[in-house]
Amino acid sequence: MVNKGFPKFGMSQAGAFVAALKNYNLPDFILELVAKESNSELLERGRIDDRLQSMNDQALELLHKVFVDCEEDDAGKYAQYRFYAYVSSMYHKCEVLINELIPGKSGKNHKVPVAVKNNGMYIAVAFNKATGNQIAKKDTVKFYDIVDDIKKGEQGTMLTDAIYGSSVGFKGEALVELEKLSKSRSNDPENKLDFKTANFENNIYSVTKC
Repeated sequence: MVNKGFPKFGMSQAGAFVAALKNYNLPDFILELVAKESNSELLERGRIDDRLQSMNDQALELLHKVFVDCEEDDAGKYAQYRFYAYVSSMYHKCEVLINELIPGKSGKNHKVPVAVKNNGMYIAVAFNKATGNQIAKKDTVKFYDIVDDIKKGEQGTMLTDAIYGSSVGFKGEALVELEKLSKSRSNDPENKLDFKTANFENNIYSVTKC
């Protein structure tokens, strides 16, 4: 008779995964995303190790690949999870939303990979390039135009930060162009926007330019 509840890779491996992952301060929404993808249960609240232990083998293995081993996948999904966690770590006690549709002044709804809300207002938006070629000048121009349109819209009045992350690096011209566009903005407080770029190198995101 097979005990269906017994983990596939044994308690020692699952325990090692939990022991490693509990040190990573993983945000709730990351645990929820991975649990959903892995058809896993997840304790709604409680200590991080208890919540991790409530997850199935597949979920724990995925979390370990993404955050401990910093593995890559062809679709770039692992890199996106790391970017979500990175942005979340910058905005404590704020609401982090994934693939949020935010209208701009132009009337267009922009799909924003990560949006951060504080007291119901958008305060930051973040984009990330996980695969492919380095970010080029045209990419930063597009990024700037989207953020600028959101900022000028009704829901962007409290927006102060815009982050462009990359797992594939930035071309020099891309950084120069974004800095130029950023400096061209008027200095009045209501129009203020901080543009940041972040590179994923040596298994960590670091801000390359502000």
